[in-house]
Amino acid sequence: MNNTTQLISSNSYHMIDVIEPMQVKLNINYNPYHFKFDELFQMAARKNKKRSFLFVSKVLGKHLPISPAKGLATGLLLAESYLKDVEGKKLSSSSPFVDVLKNKQSKFSDTAFIGDQYSPIIIGFAETATALGQAFFQAFKNADYFHTTREDLLNVESIIHFEEEHSHATSHRCYIDANLLQNSREIILVDDEMTTGKTARNIITSLHDKFPRKHYTIVSILDWRNETNKNAFIELEEALDITIRHISLLAGEVEVDGNPVIKEEESVDFYRPSTEMNEIYIEKELPMLFASKYYPTTNQKSPFNTVPYIAESGRFGLDSKVNVLLNSKAEKVATFLDQKRKGKHILCIGTGEFMYLPMKIASLMEGSVKYQSTTRSPIHVHNKPSYGARFGMTFPSPEVEEVVNYIYNIPPETYDEVFIFFERLVDEQVLSKFLQQLKIPSIQVVFLKGVR
Repeated sequence: MNNTTQLISSNSYHMIDVIEPMQVKLNINYNPYHFKFDELFQMAARKNKKRSFLFVSKVLGKHLPISPAKGLATGLLLAESYLKDVEGKKLSSSSPFVDVLKNKQSKFSDTAFIGDQYSPIIIGFAETATALGQAFFQAFKNADYFHTTREDLLNVESIIHFEEEHSHATSHRCYIDANLLQNSREIILVDDEMTTGKTARNIITSLHDKFPRKHYTIVSILDWRNETNKNAFIELEEALDITIRHISLLAGEVEVDGNPVIKEEESVDFYRPSTEMNEIYIEKELPMLFASKYYPTTNQKSPFNTVPYIAESGRFGLDSKVNVLLNSKAEKVATFLDQKRKGKHILCIGTGEFMYLPMKIASLMEGSVKYQSTTRSPIHVHNKPSYGARFGMTFPSPEVEEVVNYIYNIPPETYDEVFIFFERLVDEQVLSKFLQQLKIPSIQVVFLKGVR
Protein backbone atom coordinates (compact mmCIF):
# COMPACT_ATOMS: atom_id res chain seq x y z
CA MET A 1 0.00 0.00 0.00
CA ASN A 2 1.41 3.36 -1.00
CA ASN A 3 0.63 6.37 1.16
CA THR A 4 1.45 9.93 0.16
CA THR A 5 1.17 12.84 2.55
CA GLN A 6 1.16 16.57 1.91
CA LEU A 7 1.09 19.15 4.70
CA ILE A 8 -0.68 22.40 3.87
CA SER A 9 -1.08 25.05 6.62
CA SER A 10 -2.82 23.43 9.61
CA ASN A 11 -4.36 20.63 7.56
CA SER A 12 -2.75 17.38 6.49
CA TYR A 13 -3.69 15.66 3.26
CA HIS A 14 -3.22 11.95 2.65
CA MET A 15 -3.78 9.75 -0.39
CA ILE A 16 -3.99 6.07 0.53
CA ASP A 17 -3.95 3.24 -2.01
CA VAL A 18 -6.18 0.63 -0.38
CA ILE A 19 -6.67 -2.05 -3.06
CA GLU A 20 -6.21 -1.06 -6.70
CA PRO A 21 -7.86 0.94 -8.10
CA MET A 22 -9.47 2.07 -4.83
CA GLN A 23 -7.97 5.18 -3.24
CA VAL A 24 -8.99 7.05 -0.11
CA LYS A 25 -8.26 10.76 0.21
CA LEU A 26 -8.11 12.16 3.73
CA ASN A 27 -8.11 15.80 4.72
CA ILE A 28 -7.32 15.89 8.45
CA ASN A 29 -8.31 19.27 9.86
CA TYR A 30 -8.51 18.54 13.59
CA ASN A 31 -5.68 16.75 15.40
CA PRO A 32 -5.17 18.26 18.88
CA TYR A 33 -2.90 15.45 20.09
CA HIS A 34 -0.71 15.48 16.97
CA PHE A 35 -1.26 11.84 16.09
CA LYS A 36 0.10 10.39 12.89
CA PHE A 37 -2.91 8.86 11.22
CA ASP A 38 -1.24 5.45 11.07
CA GLU A 39 -0.92 5.51 14.86
CA LEU A 40 -4.71 5.29 14.99
CA PHE A 41 -5.82 3.28 11.95
CA GLN A 42 -5.11 1.46 8.72
CA MET A 43 -7.42 1.18 5.72
CA ALA A 44 -9.18 -1.86 4.30
CA ALA A 45 -11.90 -2.64 1.76
CA ARG A 46 -15.24 -3.83 3.10
CA LYS A 47 -17.46 -6.45 1.50
CA ASN A 48 -20.38 -4.07 1.70
CA LYS A 49 -22.23 -2.35 -1.14
CA LYS A 50 -23.36 0.44 1.18
CA ARG A 51 -19.81 1.44 2.16
CA SER A 52 -16.71 0.12 0.44
CA PHE A 53 -14.01 1.19 2.90
CA LEU A 54 -13.19 0.62 6.55
CA PHE A 55 -11.00 2.46 9.02
CA VAL A 56 -9.33 -0.45 10.81
CA SER A 57 -8.52 0.88 14.25
CA LYS A 58 -5.12 0.27 15.81
CA VAL A 59 -6.37 1.28 19.27
CA LEU A 60 -9.78 -0.40 19.50
CA GLY A 61 -8.93 -4.09 19.86
CA LYS A 62 -11.36 -5.34 17.22
CA HIS A 63 -9.83 -6.24 13.85
CA LEU A 64 -6.16 -5.72 14.76
CA PRO A 65 -4.35 -7.18 17.79
CA ILE A 66 -3.27 -4.45 20.21
CA SER A 67 -1.80 -4.03 23.63
CA PRO A 68 -4.95 -4.11 25.78
CA ALA A 69 -3.66 -1.03 27.60
CA LYS A 70 -4.12 0.93 24.37
CA GLY A 71 -7.79 0.08 24.15
CA LEU A 72 -8.39 1.16 27.74
CA ALA A 73 -6.29 4.32 27.38
CA THR A 74 -8.22 5.34 24.26
CA GLY A 75 -11.48 5.44 26.18
CA LEU A 76 -9.86 7.40 29.00
CA LEU A 77 -8.29 9.89 26.58
CA LEU A 78 -11.70 10.53 25.05
CA ALA A 79 -13.08 11.05 28.56
CA GLU A 80 -10.27 13.49 29.34
CA SER A 81 -11.07 15.33 26.08
CA TYR A 82 -14.74 15.48 27.06
CA LEU A 83 -13.95 16.91 30.49
CA LYS A 84 -11.69 19.62 29.11
CA ASP A 85 -14.27 20.55 26.49
CA VAL A 86 -17.00 20.84 29.11
CA GLU A 87 -14.74 22.93 31.35
CA GLY A 88 -13.52 25.08 28.46
CA LYS A 89 -9.88 24.06 28.89
CA LYS A 90 -7.31 23.65 26.16
CA LEU A 91 -6.34 20.12 25.15
CA SER A 92 -2.73 19.12 25.71
CA SER A 93 -0.70 16.30 24.19
CA SER A 94 1.13 15.89 27.52
CA SER A 95 -1.18 13.14 28.73
CA PRO A 96 -0.26 9.63 29.88
CA PHE A 97 -3.08 8.30 27.71
CA VAL A 98 -1.57 9.95 24.63
CA ASP A 99 1.81 8.48 25.52
CA VAL A 100 0.29 4.98 25.66
CA LEU A 101 -1.25 5.41 22.21
CA LYS A 102 2.09 6.65 20.86
CA ASN A 103 3.99 3.72 22.43
CA LYS A 104 5.95 6.02 24.75
CA GLN A 105 4.73 4.25 27.89
CA SER A 106 2.45 1.37 28.87
CA LYS A 107 1.41 2.21 32.43
CA PHE A 108 -1.29 4.65 33.52
CA SER A 109 -3.88 5.09 36.25
CA ASP A 110 -7.42 4.04 35.40
CA THR A 111 -8.90 5.55 38.56
CA ALA A 112 -12.02 7.60 37.83
CA PHE A 113 -11.15 11.30 37.50
CA ILE A 114 -14.42 12.94 36.41
CA GLY A 115 -16.24 14.18 39.49
CA ASP A 116 -19.70 13.56 40.91
CA GLN A 117 -21.05 16.80 39.43
CA TYR A 118 -21.02 15.11 36.01
CA SER A 119 -23.63 12.37 35.96
CA PRO A 120 -24.29 11.32 32.35
CA ILE A 121 -25.82 8.20 30.89
CA ILE A 122 -23.22 6.68 28.55
CA ILE A 123 -24.20 4.41 25.66
CA GLY A 124 -21.68 2.32 23.71
CA PHE A 125 -22.58 1.15 20.20
CA ALA A 126 -22.54 -2.57 19.42
CA GLU A 127 -20.67 -4.33 18.37
CA THR A 128 -17.47 -2.43 17.76
CA ALA A 129 -17.62 0.20 20.51
CA THR A 130 -18.86 -1.81 23.50
CA ALA A 131 -15.38 -1.88 25.06
CA LEU A 132 -14.58 1.69 24.04
CA GLY A 133 -17.79 2.90 25.67
CA GLN A 134 -17.06 1.09 28.91
CA ALA A 135 -13.44 2.28 28.95
CA PHE A 136 -14.78 5.84 28.55
CA PHE A 137 -17.27 5.18 31.37
CA GLN A 138 -14.37 4.05 33.58
CA ALA A 139 -13.34 7.72 33.96
CA PHE A 140 -16.59 8.77 35.69
CA LYS A 141 -17.28 8.66 39.42
CA ASN A 142 -21.03 9.11 39.03
CA ALA A 143 -22.38 7.81 35.73
CA ASP A 144 -24.41 4.97 34.25
CA TYR A 145 -23.46 2.88 31.24
CA PHE A 146 -25.08 0.43 28.87
CA HIS A 147 -24.37 -0.71 25.35
CA THR A 148 -26.70 -1.45 22.49
CA THR A 149 -26.88 -5.07 21.41
CA ARG A 150 -27.62 -7.27 18.40
CA GLU A 151 -28.91 -9.98 20.75
CA ASP A 152 -32.58 -10.90 20.37
CA LEU A 153 -33.79 -11.93 23.82
CA LEU A 154 -36.90 -14.04 24.20
CA ASN A 155 -39.94 -12.40 25.78
CA VAL A 156 -38.06 -9.15 26.45
CA GLU A 157 -38.89 -5.90 24.71
CA SER A 158 -36.17 -3.49 23.68
CA ILE A 159 -36.94 -0.07 25.16
CA ILE A 160 -35.51 1.68 22.10
CA HIS A 161 -34.69 0.37 18.65
CA PHE A 162 -32.73 1.98 15.83
CA GLU A 163 -30.86 1.10 12.67
CA GLU A 164 -27.21 1.36 11.62
CA GLU A 165 -27.97 1.52 7.94
CA HIS A 166 -24.48 0.96 6.48
CA SER A 167 -23.79 -2.07 8.69
CA HIS A 168 -24.23 -5.75 7.89
CA ALA A 169 -26.02 -6.20 11.22
CA THR A 170 -28.24 -3.15 11.19
CA SER A 171 -30.58 -3.48 14.17
CA HIS A 172 -29.64 -2.15 17.60
CA ARG A 173 -31.63 -3.09 20.71
CA CYS A 174 -31.46 -1.83 24.29
CA TYR A 175 -32.42 -4.09 27.20
CA ILE A 176 -32.29 -1.84 30.23
CA ASP A 177 -34.75 -0.64 32.83
CA ALA A 178 -36.62 2.30 31.31
CA ASN A 179 -36.32 4.13 34.63
CA LEU A 180 -32.65 4.72 33.84
CA LEU A 181 -33.71 7.10 31.06
CA GLN A 182 -36.67 8.74 32.79
CA ASN A 183 -34.75 11.90 33.66
CA SER A 184 -33.05 14.93 32.13
CA ARG A 185 -29.43 13.73 32.45
CA GLU A 186 -27.04 14.23 29.56
CA ILE A 187 -26.69 11.23 27.24
CA ILE A 188 -23.24 10.49 25.80
CA LEU A 189 -23.06 8.21 22.75
CA VAL A 190 -19.75 6.43 22.14
CA ASP A 191 -18.71 4.95 18.79
CA ASP A 192 -15.36 4.19 17.19
CA GLU A 193 -15.87 6.50 14.21
CA MET A 194 -18.39 8.68 12.43
CA THR A 195 -18.41 8.96 8.67
CA THR A 196 -21.81 10.55 8.07
CA GLY A 197 -23.15 10.49 11.65
CA LYS A 198 -26.43 8.98 10.49
CA THR A 199 -26.35 6.22 13.12
CA ALA A 200 -25.91 8.78 15.89
CA ARG A 201 -28.75 10.90 14.51
CA ASN A 202 -30.96 7.81 14.36
CA ILE A 203 -30.40 6.92 18.00
CA ILE A 204 -30.83 10.52 19.19
CA THR A 205 -34.13 10.71 17.32
CA SER A 206 -35.26 7.37 18.77
CA LEU A 207 -34.18 8.31 22.30
CA HIS A 208 -35.70 11.76 22.16
CA ASP A 209 -39.04 10.42 21.01
CA LYS A 210 -39.46 8.39 24.21
CA PHE A 211 -37.04 9.99 26.67
CA PRO A 212 -36.61 13.66 25.72
CA ARG A 213 -33.88 15.84 27.25
CA LYS A 214 -31.80 18.87 26.35
CA HIS A 215 -28.20 17.69 26.10
CA TYR A 216 -26.44 15.00 24.08
CA THR A 217 -22.76 14.35 23.37
CA ILE A 218 -21.28 12.15 20.64
CA VAL A 219 -17.82 10.73 21.33
CA SER A 220 -15.75 8.95 18.68
CA ILE A 221 -12.11 8.26 17.95
CA LEU A 222 -12.50 9.50 14.36
CA ASP A 223 -14.95 12.03 12.92
CA TRP A 224 -15.13 12.22 9.11
CA ARG A 225 -18.35 14.21 8.72
CA ASN A 226 -18.34 16.72 5.89
CA GLU A 227 -20.18 20.05 5.99
CA THR A 228 -23.42 18.49 4.76
CA ASN A 229 -23.29 15.88 7.52
CA LYS A 230 -22.50 18.52 10.15
CA ASN A 231 -25.39 20.65 8.96
CA ALA A 232 -27.69 17.65 9.43
CA PHE A 233 -26.80 17.73 13.15
CA ILE A 234 -27.48 21.46 13.34
CA GLU A 235 -30.88 20.85 11.75
CA LEU A 236 -31.57 18.06 14.26
CA GLU A 237 -30.63 20.36 17.15
CA GLU A 238 -33.03 23.00 15.88
CA ALA A 239 -35.84 20.53 15.18
CA LEU A 240 -35.68 18.92 18.64
CA ASP A 241 -34.53 22.02 20.57
CA ILE A 242 -31.45 20.23 21.90
CA THR A 243 -27.67 20.68 21.99
CA ILE A 244 -25.25 18.08 20.63
CA ARG A 245 -21.59 18.22 21.65
CA HIS A 246 -18.96 16.42 19.53
CA ILE A 247 -15.72 14.93 20.90
CA SER A 248 -13.06 13.12 18.84
CA LEU A 249 -9.32 12.52 18.71
CA LEU A 250 -9.02 13.14 14.97
CA ALA A 251 -11.37 14.74 12.47
CA GLY A 252 -11.48 15.66 8.82
CA GLU A 253 -13.12 14.62 5.58
CA VAL A 254 -12.83 11.48 3.50
CA GLU A 255 -13.28 10.89 -0.21
CA VAL A 256 -13.16 7.53 -1.96
CA ASP A 257 -12.25 6.95 -5.59
CA GLY A 258 -12.79 3.61 -7.31
CA ASN A 259 -13.95 0.22 -6.12
CA PRO A 260 -11.55 -2.54 -5.13
CA VAL A 261 -10.78 -5.21 -7.71
CA ILE A 262 -10.11 -8.29 -5.64
CA LYS A 263 -7.93 -11.08 -6.95
CA GLU A 264 -8.39 -14.27 -5.02
CA GLU A 265 -5.04 -15.06 -3.44
CA GLU A 266 -3.88 -18.63 -3.20
CA SER A 267 -4.43 -19.94 0.30
CA VAL A 268 -1.26 -21.19 1.95
CA ASP A 269 -1.48 -23.13 5.20
CA PHE A 270 1.31 -21.62 7.28
CA TYR A 271 -0.11 -22.84 10.52
CA ARG A 272 1.04 -25.53 12.89
CA PRO A 273 -1.60 -27.90 14.23
CA SER A 274 -2.90 -27.12 17.69
CA THR A 275 -1.53 -29.46 20.31
CA GLU A 276 -3.91 -28.75 23.17
CA MET A 277 -7.43 -27.43 23.72
CA ASN A 278 -8.88 -26.77 27.14
CA GLU A 279 -12.08 -25.22 28.49
CA ILE A 280 -12.03 -23.09 31.64
CA TYR A 281 -15.26 -22.45 33.54
CA ILE A 282 -14.91 -19.33 35.68
CA GLU A 283 -18.22 -20.06 37.39
CA LYS A 284 -16.68 -23.32 38.64
CA GLU A 285 -13.19 -22.04 39.44
CA LEU A 286 -14.25 -18.72 41.00
CA PRO A 287 -17.81 -19.35 42.23
CA MET A 288 -20.26 -16.44 42.52
CA LEU A 289 -17.75 -13.97 41.07
CA PHE A 290 -20.12 -12.59 38.43
CA ALA A 291 -23.83 -11.94 38.89
CA SER A 292 -26.30 -13.62 36.51
CA LYS A 293 -28.97 -12.29 34.17
CA TYR A 294 -31.40 -14.99 33.07
CA TYR A 295 -32.56 -14.23 29.54
CA PRO A 296 -32.90 -17.27 27.25
CA THR A 297 -32.13 -16.87 23.57
CA THR A 298 -32.62 -19.05 20.53
CA ASN A 299 -31.57 -19.15 16.90
CA GLN A 300 -32.67 -20.95 13.77
CA LYS A 301 -30.32 -23.93 14.11
CA SER A 302 -30.01 -24.46 17.87
CA PRO A 303 -32.33 -25.00 20.83
CA PHE A 304 -32.76 -22.46 23.61
CA ASN A 305 -29.61 -21.27 25.34
CA THR A 306 -30.66 -20.96 28.97
CA VAL A 307 -27.19 -20.28 30.38
CA PRO A 308 -27.37 -16.81 31.96
CA TYR A 309 -25.51 -13.74 30.80
CA ILE A 310 -23.32 -11.90 33.27
CA ALA A 311 -24.88 -8.81 34.78
CA GLU A 312 -21.62 -6.86 34.48
CA SER A 313 -21.29 -7.04 30.68
CA GLY A 314 -22.81 -3.59 30.18
CA ARG A 315 -25.70 -4.93 28.11
CA PHE A 316 -28.13 -4.53 31.02
CA GLY A 317 -26.75 -1.36 32.56
CA LEU A 318 -23.98 -0.54 35.05
CA ASP A 319 -23.37 2.29 37.48
CA SER A 320 -19.97 3.64 38.51
CA LYS A 321 -19.96 1.80 41.85
CA VAL A 322 -20.44 -1.56 40.14
CA ASN A 323 -17.69 -0.69 37.69
CA VAL A 324 -15.16 -0.25 40.50
CA LEU A 325 -16.03 -3.73 41.76
CA LEU A 326 -15.71 -5.08 38.21
CA ASN A 327 -12.04 -4.07 38.14
CA SER A 328 -11.28 -6.28 41.15
CA LYS A 329 -13.22 -9.16 39.58
CA ALA A 330 -11.20 -8.84 36.38
CA GLU A 331 -8.00 -8.93 38.42
CA LYS A 332 -9.06 -12.19 40.08
CA VAL A 333 -9.72 -13.80 36.69
CA ALA A 334 -6.40 -12.54 35.30
CA THR A 335 -4.50 -13.95 38.28
CA PHE A 336 -6.22 -17.31 37.87
CA LEU A 337 -5.54 -17.46 34.11
CA ASP A 338 -1.88 -16.57 34.63
CA GLN A 339 -1.63 -19.74 36.72
CA LYS A 340 -3.06 -21.76 33.82
CA ARG A 341 -0.99 -20.30 31.00
CA LYS A 342 1.71 -22.30 29.27
CA GLY A 343 2.90 -19.93 26.55
CA LYS A 344 5.03 -16.80 26.43
CA HIS A 345 3.34 -14.98 23.55
CA ILE A 346 -0.34 -14.75 24.38
CA LEU A 347 -3.35 -13.62 22.36
CA CYS A 348 -6.60 -12.90 24.18
CA ILE A 349 -9.73 -12.86 22.01
CA GLY A 350 -13.04 -11.26 22.91
CA THR A 351 -16.13 -12.47 21.07
CA GLY A 352 -18.61 -10.21 19.30
CA GLU A 353 -20.00 -7.64 21.72
CA PHE A 354 -18.20 -9.21 24.66
CA MET A 355 -15.11 -7.05 24.45
CA TYR A 356 -14.50 -4.89 27.51
CA LEU A 357 -14.10 -7.50 30.22
CA PRO A 358 -11.77 -9.72 28.12
CA MET A 359 -9.72 -6.60 27.30
CA LYS A 360 -9.56 -5.62 30.96
CA ILE A 361 -8.55 -9.14 31.99
CA ALA A 362 -5.90 -9.24 29.26
CA SER A 363 -4.47 -5.93 30.50
CA LEU A 364 -4.00 -7.44 33.96
CA MET A 365 -2.28 -10.64 32.81
CA GLU A 366 1.49 -10.89 33.04
CA GLY A 367 4.00 -10.80 30.20
CA SER A 368 3.49 -10.43 26.46
CA VAL A 369 -0.27 -10.26 25.87
CA LYS A 370 -2.16 -8.94 22.85
CA TYR A 371 -5.90 -8.48 22.53
CA GLN A 372 -8.48 -8.42 19.72
CA SER A 373 -12.01 -9.64 19.03
CA THR A 374 -14.15 -11.56 16.59
CA THR A 375 -16.47 -9.51 14.41
CA ARG A 376 -19.47 -9.67 12.09
CA SER A 377 -17.77 -7.36 9.57
CA PRO A 378 -16.75 -8.98 6.26
CA ILE A 379 -13.53 -7.44 4.95
CA HIS A 380 -11.49 -8.25 1.86
CA VAL A 381 -8.30 -10.00 3.00
CA HIS A 382 -5.19 -8.79 1.21
CA ASN A 383 -1.73 -9.76 2.45
CA LYS A 384 0.14 -6.52 1.83
CA PRO A 385 2.02 -4.31 4.32
CA SER A 386 -0.07 -1.54 5.93
CA TYR A 387 -3.35 -3.05 4.73
CA GLY A 388 -5.88 -3.47 7.53
CA ALA A 389 -6.79 -7.16 7.04
CA ARG A 390 -3.81 -9.25 5.96
CA PHE A 391 -5.09 -12.57 7.30
CA GLY A 392 -8.63 -13.73 7.94
CA MET A 393 -10.83 -16.59 9.09
CA THR A 394 -14.55 -17.14 8.53
CA PHE A 395 -16.70 -19.30 10.79
CA PRO A 396 -20.25 -19.59 12.16
CA SER A 397 -20.80 -17.67 15.37
CA PRO A 398 -20.60 -20.13 18.28
CA GLU A 399 -23.38 -18.10 19.93
CA VAL A 400 -25.78 -17.75 16.97
CA GLU A 401 -24.85 -20.33 14.36
CA GLU A 402 -26.60 -18.70 11.40
CA VAL A 403 -24.55 -15.51 11.90
CA VAL A 404 -21.21 -15.47 10.09
CA ASN A 405 -18.23 -14.31 12.17
CA TYR A 406 -14.71 -13.32 11.21
CA ILE A 407 -11.37 -12.74 12.85
CA TYR A 408 -8.49 -10.96 11.17
CA ASN A 409 -4.77 -10.38 11.43
CA ILE A 410 -3.55 -13.44 13.28
CA PRO A 411 -0.20 -13.92 11.51
CA PRO A 412 1.29 -17.41 11.27
CA GLU A 413 3.49 -18.63 14.11
CA THR A 414 3.10 -15.45 16.16
CA TYR A 415 1.42 -16.78 19.31
CA ASP A 416 2.01 -19.97 21.27
CA GLU A 417 -1.19 -19.68 23.32
CA VAL A 418 -4.62 -18.12 22.92
CA PHE A 419 -7.34 -17.40 25.48
CA ILE A 420 -10.79 -17.03 23.90
CA PHE A 421 -13.42 -15.42 26.11
CA PHE A 422 -17.15 -16.10 25.98
CA GLU A 423 -19.71 -14.50 28.23
CA ARG A 424 -21.56 -17.81 28.53
CA LEU A 425 -21.39 -21.42 27.38
CA VAL A 426 -21.81 -22.04 23.64
CA ASP A 427 -22.47 -25.05 21.45
CA GLU A 428 -19.39 -27.28 21.42
CA GLN A 429 -19.71 -28.48 17.82
CA VAL A 430 -20.20 -24.98 16.41
CA LEU A 431 -17.31 -23.69 18.50
CA SER A 432 -15.01 -26.37 17.08
CA LYS A 433 -15.42 -24.88 13.57
CA PHE A 434 -13.67 -21.77 14.85
CA LEU A 435 -11.05 -23.47 17.01
CA GLN A 436 -9.93 -25.80 14.22
CA GLN A 437 -8.88 -22.82 12.13
CA LEU A 438 -6.71 -21.17 14.77
CA LYS A 439 -3.84 -23.67 14.67
CA ILE A 440 -2.18 -22.13 17.73
CA PRO A 441 -0.34 -24.70 19.89
CA SER A 442 -2.37 -24.10 23.06
CA ILE A 443 -6.02 -22.97 23.01
CA GLN A 444 -7.79 -22.04 26.25
CA VAL A 445 -11.52 -21.31 25.96
CA VAL A 446 -12.80 -19.27 28.90
CA PHE A 447 -16.51 -19.24 29.78
CA LEU A 448 -17.64 -16.80 32.45
CA LYS A 449 -21.02 -18.52 32.84
CA GLY A 450 -21.94 -22.17 32.38
CA VAL A 451 -20.25 -25.55 32.87
CA ARG A 452 -20.27 -28.61 30.62
